[in-house]
Amino acid sequence: MLLVTGGAGYIGSHATRALREAGHDVVVYDDLSEGFEDAVLGAPLVVADILDTETLAKTLREHRVQAVLHFAARCYVGESMEKPDLYWRINRDGTRSLLRAMETAGVDKLVFSSTCAVYGIPDEVPMEEDLPHRPLSVYGETKSAMEGEIAEAPVEAVVFRYFNAAGASPDGVLGERHDPETHLIPLALRAARAGGTLTVNGDDYETPDGTCIRDYIHVVDLADAHVRGVERLLAGGEGLTANLGSGRGNSVLEILDACEAVTGKPLARTIGPRRPGDPPALYARADRAKDLLGWEPEHTDIRTIVDHAWRALRD
Repeated sequence: MLLVTGGAGYIGSHATRALREAGHDVVVYDDLSEGFEDAVLGAPLVVADILDTETLAKTLREHRVQAVLHFAARCYVGESMEKPDLYWRINRDGTRSLLRAMETAGVDKLVFSSTCAVYGIPDEVPMEEDLPHRPLSVYGETKSAMEGEIAEAPVEAVVFRYFNAAGASPDGVLGERHDPETHLIPLALRAARAGGTLTVNGDDYETPDGTCIRDYIHVVDLADAHVRGVERLLAGGEGLTANLGSGRGNSVLEILDACEAVTGKPLARTIGPRRPGDPPALYARADRAKDLLGWEPEHTDIRTIVDHAWRALRD
């Protein structure tokens, strides 16, 4: 049995589905503050707070959990700067709670959902795992701290640093449902559907079309990496830290063009000022995941990613 914290959220629900399809028994632990009960697709669900160490330990023992996949965290950069105490409490302290519960229950295998935000603005791209941690946001700081807590705990851990999670399940059953929504692809799709206008934050970067370049990784490919990561641990393999990205980037304008192509609707855009601290390009070197897990992203075409997001778009 596997425990998935935050398994009713965007990435966690896709991972839960992938684990079950791979033959694993899964129990989801989520407070549903940002997740959705229907997203677990019938998997056993414990609705409780990540800070409730006693309930966590009880869940681990009662379900005879062998390994944990930890997705439960707040994930908005802007919100983290406005509500730093919330982020330290949920992200770092929640991880401490989970690690205490795991030790109490005798569970010593963990797959952790981290982020490329721990790197901040790198000196060079593509970004490798050995880059120093220089986060620019409280969100990135808390994720870096969570990695530190895990490194000091008596667990064997696989740590994944994501780049820009995007897309949805190809059948449209699972998708992205954030409130508020801050990610470019769903915002652009909603604007196209409504006939609205999207603001592009700067068009004078040192990139081919002047807009920022980011590494978009399909959420189904992220889920596949987690299946591989936990199966490595269950087989007695060592922990590791690996980037999960496509190894290439797409500019903001390329994303908007893909949204127009997929929806068949024009997408008006205006040019706004740069956002403070936005680097021109961020994309991953993901060789470690390939070499140690045999993982490679399957859905790398940006129109495919946008098409799947469009199929699952709600509200």
